[in-house]
Amino acid sequence: MPELSLRGSEMPASPIRKLVPYAEEAKRRGIKVYHLNIGQPDIKTPEAAFDAIKNFDVKTAEYTHSAGIESYRKGLAGYYKSVGIDISFEDILITTGGSEAIIFAFMATLNPGDEVIIPEPFYTNYNGFAVQAGVKIIPVTSYIETGFALPPIDEFEKLIGPKTKAVLVCNPNNPTGYLYSEEELRQLRDLVLKHNLFLFADEVYREFCYDGNKHYSVLNLKGLENHAVLFDSVSKRYSECGIRIGALISRNKKIIDAALKYGQARLSPPLFGQIAAEASLSVGADYFKEVYDEYLERRNYMITAVNKIEGVYAPMPKGAFYGILSLPVESAEDFCVWLLKEFNYEGETVMLAPAEGFYSTPGAGKNQARIAYVLKIEDLKRSAKILEEALKVYVKKTGTQL
Repeated sequence: MPELSLRGSEMPASPIRKLVPYAEEAKRRGIKVYHLNIGQPDIKTPEAAFDAIKNFDVKTAEYTHSAGIESYRKGLAGYYKSVGIDISFEDILITTGGSEAIIFAFMATLNPGDEVIIPEPFYTNYNGFAVQAGVKIIPVTSYIETGFALPPIDEFEKLIGPKTKAVLVCNPNNPTGYLYSEEELRQLRDLVLKHNLFLFADEVYREFCYDGNKHYSVLNLKGLENHAVLFDSVSKRYSECGIRIGALISRNKKIIDAALKYGQARLSPPLFGQIAAEASLSVGADYFKEVYDEYLERRNYMITAVNKIEGVYAPMPKGAFYGILSLPVESAEDFCVWLLKEFNYEGETVMLAPAEGFYSTPGAGKNQARIAYVLKIEDLKRSAKILEEALKVYVKKTGTQL
């Protein structure tokens, strides 16, 4: 049998979906599984998105422009202006989800062997995108004790070498829910200017910032016109994960021009996804307020509830809809598998994402798990109760000291 490529062999599996077979088997046994493992909101997609697709009356579903439908890009530029980011539609390349935006940016700016510094824990698929581009992720560790705040800049400095080409941050952060402050971003701005690096920013959770905290975009950092690259998506903003529409945004024309070549190679972003995304731009402030209030209520309930469980600690997230839990177990992955394979409470169980998969440093995050508080309050209440009962059984079973 011919061998697979080295790239194919090294491509990491998603730790978020790693336990799916166990969840499927649990469901086949009649166990109800509450999915706290994945950022799939149950918030309703705007009706305008579905209406636009239903009312599509063109007879042929043609390719669109490789950069995306111009009217959508212009509308999207208008959206960014409404949140204080002044860009032209020509600075925007529409992509097949935010994932493609990241891949295009890596391929357009990085050479094989180049290094990207990323605070860990980080969105695990960055690992896969790096493998595809032949680049290496260099982690700089943030800690649960500080709420996963940006590590000191001198920790970044220590990691910069001749192969360093970029720094990547997710703000608000997936998986930690941390929101980087304007001052933290200014420190990163000074760092990338000092070392002539790119600053990549994944800002897909921009609308979800809590407790009076404001989101600050890297595109508003002065002096980074040729350095800042923004990744965005409608997946979370409008609860449109399945339409697969994202965006790569930069004022650096060379980056957009280079990325467009990859866009031309895949011909065009999804037509109907763009139609739905463009229609979603029409939703008003009432939609976002309702969604925001719902996530705030879920966050406040879930993080408070898990912190009441003996041996569990979770810092309060400032944004997004994720949190990292420290659990009273030696291996969160073993515990998460056990939840699905062996445990149920009154015919129900919960599915978490082991946090070790969000770290690059071996052994880091071994006793941590990520939760996504994307379910309705009633389901979150039930999930918290199940987790509490499960830990009582598991701690007794394994002899863990609380």
